Amino acid sequence: MRRCVLIFLCAFVLAPIGRAQIKPAAPAPALAAKPQQPVDALIPWLLEETSQLRGIPFDEVIFDTTGRKVFATDPESATDRRVIRQISAVLDAVVRQLNGPDSVIQGIPRINEVSSHFEDKMRDLLDAAPGLSCDFPRTADGKVQRSGYPDLRLVDRESQRVFYLDPKLYAAGGRESSFRTFYFEPKRSTNKVRDDAVHFIVGFEHKPREEGKWEFTRWDLVDLAHFRVKLKAEFQGSNRDMYRPEAIVATSAER
Repeated sequence: MRRCVLIFLCAFVLAPIGRAQIKPAAPAPALAAKPQQPVDALIPWLLEETSQLRGIPFDEVIFDTTGRKVFATDPESATDRRVIRQISAVLDAVVRQLNGPDSVIQGIPRINEVSSHFEDKMRDLLDAAPGLSCDFPRTADGKVQRSGYPDLRLVDRESQRVFYLDPKLYAAGGRESSFRTFYFEPKRSTNKVRDDAVHFIVGFEHKPREEGKWEFTRWDLVDLAHFRVKLKAEFQGSNRDMYRPEAIVATSAER
């Protein structure tokens, strides 16, 4: 379509010159318009990143993806106050235990490999807390999936209120960082948000690793009810996608 418009404009602008200097050329065959595909509508929309794809309410993302509501914590709710007190006591215990010299994380050099131990410890201690039940959330087909948001599903047995928790580890001084630390992929097959629930991020701050030791210094329980996210448009491909035999036009002589 763009090529058709460009040809029309060029013919319009050059028409007076053509009449004065050269014979009129035979009309060019009309270019067939490209059939519109979904991607043709998607890409122009993605290019409007600043106006449409920033500051998206997370609760709307969850509802539109899963049909489930994101509840805000209610300071007037006795249930919420009690559960938050219990979660707080567990988080204190998690930090205390994992900071210990005999903790399993002290032998792990990379912080990215430490986070699963926080998930495991939180699950065990929350599940042992009076009146609470905690486990890894399951997908629609009943499978446990550790990757992706959220990491833990907590249930208050008395009220049946559900709380999702997702622990995040960050270095001291990194609270104001603008690098991506949270992501959510809207997928049906691997969706783990299957309840109307409160959504929490649990942030654990740590010092730089010194003498082979990790030390976590604080935690924060963050309510995501008013969290806003942005969409990063990214088209992806794997090595399998790229190195197809029919696409390779030359290769090295020695293999």
